[in-house]
Amino acid sequence: MYKRILVPVDGSITALKGLKEALRIARACGAKLRLVHVVDESLALRDSAFAFGTEHILDLLKAGGEKALQSAKALAARQGVAAESVLVERCKGRIADGVVAEACKWRADLLVLGTHGRRGISHLVLGSDAELVVRQAPVPVLLVRGESPSRRRAR
Repeated sequence: MYKRILVPVDGSITALKGLKEALRIARACGAKLRLVHVVDESLALRDSAFAFGTEHILDLLKAGGEKALQSAKALAARQGVAAESVLVERCKGRIADGVVAEACKWRADLLVLGTHGRRGISHLVLGSDAELVVRQAPVPVLLVRGESPSRRRAR
């Protein structure tokens, strides 16, 4: 069964759903978790360098990533699952590239991640890191669908 499960986290509700599913699997299999947050440095360089300064934006992105990792690690500890965490900084390529690279480096045997499950125009416009992970990953990938905005509005 699975022994090394990699879980990307970003602090979102969707990522939390993926983490909770990974925790269930880890408990059932006695697996270890590696929590990963990928900082997309190109965001700071592309969108904010002129207004705020690149270094300040990078610090904010890293701090947000560390907070997401700490929160996920605390949840794993409360659930009795051994977890380690890593912050990956990438200045080129997509977040999916960082997730897949970390999965290869750590020799994960399963990736579990939350996905927004976008389709249609929003999928074409926004792209899908989850889809890229599925296409590139050398191991099985479990996608945990988050709640879509239309389902939230229906409540």
